[in-house]
Amino acid sequence: MRPSLWADRLLALSARFVGLVILIATLLAAGASFLYNRGEEADRADRVAMQVNMRLRDHIAVLEGVRALYQSDSQSSGPGIRAYLASLRPQVHAPGMEGIGIAVAMRQGTPAAAEALLRQNYRRDIRVWPATSQPIGFPIVLVEPYTPRRNSALGYDMYSERVRREAMRRAWQTGQPAASGIVELVQEQGVSTRQPGFLIYVPIYAGRAAPRAAERADEPPPQPPAVFATAPNARPIEAFVYAPFRIRDLMAAVLGPQLDAIEGLEIYAGEGPSAPLIFRHGTMGWDTHEQKLRIADRQWTMRISYGRLLERIGRPFAIFLFGFAIMLLAMQLHRLQQRRVGAFQALADEQALRAADRELMIGEMAHRMKNAFARIGALARITLRESTSLEDFEARFDGRMRALSDAKQMLVTGALDSVDLRQIVHRELELAGVSAEQLAAIAGPDVRLDDEGAQAISLAVHEFVTNSIKYGALAGQGRLAVGWHRDGGDIELNWVESDLAETPHIESESFGTQFIRTLIERQLKGSWSRTAVDNSLAIVIRWPDNVPTN
Repeated sequence: MRPSLWADRLLALSARFVGLVILIATLLAAGASFLYNRGEEADRADRVAMQVNMRLRDHIAVLEGVRALYQSDSQSSGPGIRAYLASLRPQVHAPGMEGIGIAVAMRQGTPAAAEALLRQNYRRDIRVWPATSQPIGFPIVLVEPYTPRRNSALGYDMYSERVRREAMRRAWQTGQPAASGIVELVQEQGVSTRQPGFLIYVPIYAGRAAPRAAERADEPPPQPPAVFATAPNARPIEAFVYAPFRIRDLMAAVLGPQLDAIEGLEIYAGEGPSAPLIFRHGTMGWDTHEQKLRIADRQWTMRISYGRLLERIGRPFAIFLFGFAIMLLAMQLHRLQQRRVGAFQALADEQALRAADRELMIGEMAHRMKNAFARIGALARITLRESTSLEDFEARFDGRMRALSDAKQMLVTGALDSVDLRQIVHRELELAGVSAEQLAAIAGPDVRLDDEGAQAISLAVHEFVTNSIKYGALAGQGRLAVGWHRDGGDIELNWVESDLAETPHIESESFGTQFIRTLIERQLKGSWSRTAVDNSLAIVIRWPDNVPTN
């Protein structure tokens, strides 16, 4: 067998081996990308769960602070707690709670002490309700911050309802914050759209600190409440500090705009398939992540779906396709020998292509020269109509030609296909005698202009500078402010002259002004407007931002 044939077969075998290696590497990379995307979503879900848990811990810390205040001052159950919450502002710093309340112990059938506290706190008679068969009760005597919607909760005996009572008993026995199951809050009775809710209780045991000494001799010392509740194997208890939560409002307050980035979110009040669904946002997808939420002494389940199907699968699939294509390319390398015969033909084709490119370049140059001569002719005709003498024509025409030349020179010297708007504005103002300090104050974002746009803006700014030197701020009286910014997909250039000797007359347009307007509308595809009022002149030019920044 000929050596060349052996070499061809060896090359083909090598190409196939390299292709197999590339395929294996591609499969590994696609799998790694898939696992990375899933891990990244899991981290995001962890952060969301951590955010909810931290906010709930903040709420519990506020409740424990109110408990400490209540225990330290026998008179703090009303005005003291109001002042504390008004200073702390938990609804601003840790929004999500419906409020903070106090429920005091009461022997059933003897609501006088609780109703006296209600009268002291709200300056009106409020009855304890409802009547129950429980030997003790815990009516609400304070809810802050007070709103008319929360008014319906005042006097409500929370111990009368089974779900609330179970949570209160756990808090009573353990001394730790306890969360109730899902209930309908009392203040939901007057709301058109009701939300599921829950409560967190913190116990206040009997035996708090002695009351403060009276500040005046004629002021009797405050007396602590004499009503305590007792239960087997539990310390006597005086009251509960509690906070009600509306679940949808809580999640909106904790997550805020983050909800928009989550495709689907579900929260279950418990664990396992029997846990009730209490909150749903969006639509759950196949890529769910399960997290645990700590609600005081309870554990809830949160399921999050980010719906990133394209990113989760699309990126690994794209990697696989790319690697597969590389593999096929490597396996076909041995065919290069067969292309040697066509090398001379390829060279001839390349030479023909270069000749066509030269013809195209010559045609483009001829087209640009034709446009340039047409523009110069239009400028000459317009300048001639405006000029009052040959000297006036020479000055006007020279300035406009210089503006065109400067724009073209920026393109040539920068070896770029676009010009910075800042260069055009600064060059014209610098030639008009504006100082370096004033030029430094004239700035805006980086805006690039193509050949047509640069010539249009150069002529427009030159016209503004010329008029300002003759009649406006650059003539010595007045102030000039120039700036530009992006507004949506447009660029807006503002030329403002203020404190002028008189209000400019802009009722009619000269030939030069009409020509500038035509350039802006046709070459920039934009618009402009002029406003003259109160010894000031404002010119605004807008055009689409269709030249990318470098």
